[in-house]
Amino acid sequence: MESIELIEKLSNTPGISGDERKVRELLKDEIKEYAEKIMTDPLGNLIALKGMEKKGPRIMLNAHMDEVGLIIDHINKDGFLQFKKIGGIDDRVLLGKRVLIGEKEIRGVIGAKAIHLQEVDERKKSIKSTELYIDIGAKDMEEAESMVPRGSFATFDTKFEEITENKFIGKAFDDRLGCAIIVDLLRQNYNVPIIALFSTQEEIGLRGAAVGAHQYTPDVAITIEGTISNDLPEVPDHLKCSKLGRGPVITVKDRGVITDNELRGKLISTAKQNKIPYQFKQVIAGGTDSYRIQTTKKGVKVLTVAVPVRYLHSPVSLFFKDDYINTFKLLNKFLKKF
Repeated sequence: MESIELIEKLSNTPGISGDERKVRELLKDEIKEYAEKIMTDPLGNLIALKGMEKKGPRIMLNAHMDEVGLIIDHINKDGFLQFKKIGGIDDRVLLGKRVLIGEKEIRGVIGAKAIHLQEVDERKKSIKSTELYIDIGAKDMEEAESMVPRGSFATFDTKFEEITENKFIGKAFDDRLGCAIIVDLLRQNYNVPIIALFSTQEEIGLRGAAVGAHQYTPDVAITIEGTISNDLPEVPDHLKCSKLGRGPVITVKDRGVITDNELRGKLISTAKQNKIPYQFKQVIAGGTDSYRIQTTKKGVKVLTVAVPVRYLHSPVSLFFKDDYINTFKLLNKFLKKF
C-alpha cells in the first residue's frame, strides 16, 4: 500500500497552477534517496536526474504537479469572495462545494441565491461561476480581507479515501497519479539516463514542461497522466474515452500531439508480452505536456500513458487501484527494454 499512501498525501496537498510549492516539497522528500541530482527552476519545475552517465537514449518521465482550482479576485462590502477559475472546471460542479483558501486554509463554501428565491426561469439554467461566491462567514469586507487577501488560491476541501475495496476518491488525480508513478519508477534501476520532470502550470497552458524540456531535452519522453474516464450509463460506447478497470490508457492522438508510432508499437508489444491489460484513448480530447515536449528544439519522440479517472477536474474524482498498478507495471517493463 506504499503507493496508495503516497497518492493520499499528494491528493490532500494543495497545489493550484502557479502555487505548486507544497506538492514540490513533498515530492522532493520522496525522491531524494533515488535521484543523484534534484533541482528547481525559476518556473517551479522539480527536475530529478538519475544515471546520466549511462549510455543510451535519455528518457524523460513527465507528470504535472498542478491542479485546477480558484483564485480570489474581489471581496464585496458584505464580506463575500468573488473568484475566477484556474484551469478547466465545469461551472455545474461548483455550487455548494467546500473550499480551503490561502496559506491558513480558511474554510469556505461556494454559494448562490437560494432555490426558494429563484424565479422559474432561473431554476431551468445552470448557474455560471460569475454568479457564485465563497462564503467564509465574514461580517463585512474588512473582516474578510483580514482573513483572505485578494489573490489567494482556493482548493477543493476533499479528503482522499477508499470507498469500496481498491476504489479511491479524492481530488487532483490529474495529475498526482502521474507524479506518484514517477516516484515508483525512480525507485527502480534502468540502463539508460532518466530525467524526471514534475512540471508546473500544465492546466493553464503547459508552461512548465516547455521550460523543463528545453533545459534537459530528452531523446524520448513519456508523459504520465490521469485521464478522462467517461464510462457512464448515458454515454455511447465510442464516446467513453476510457474505462475504469481496463488498464493503462495509451494515447494515439489528442488535441495537441500525435504520439510516436514506433514507440507506441513497442509499448503495446510490451503489454501483450507481459499480459498487462491496456486500452486506447477513444476520443480526441484534451491535451498534455507531451505537446510542448515534442516540439522542443529539434523535436522529441513522445508517448502519453494514463490512469483512467472518473469526474476529472471536479471536486471529487475516482480511480481503481488495479489501473494504477498496471500502468506502473507497463512502464517499468517498457523502460527495462532500453
